[in-house]
Amino acid sequence: MAKITFHHPGGGIDVLDIEPGTSIMRAAVTNGVQGIVGECGGQAMCGTCHVYVREQYLEAVPPVGEDEDEMLDCTTAGRLDGSRLGCQLVAGNGWETLEVDVPGSQT
Repeated sequence: MAKITFHHPGGGIDVLDIEPGTSIMRAAVTNGVQGIVGECGGQAMCGTCHVYVREQYLEAVPPVGEDEDEMLDCTTAGRLDGSRLGCQLVAGNGWETLEVDVPGSQT
């Protein structure tokens, strides 16, 4: 099992144990994590699963792909160094533990 911690703008957190091969977007939507919408279902086409990977975890996640890079320029919340799409971060693909901050708005 992998562990993902979602830090919310108001200070709350959600911690999920997820199966390898599961994206953090899918885990968040399935478990009702507030602030993660996932409108496109994980196709890197909407940007509504935007998260900020915490600095200490940036080296563990794979590099940003071309489609993801393009979508990150279109997110509602500003793009930062740790900006990623949750649909592109899959448990077991370089990380077993990950902490992300959820933006204040996705739409």
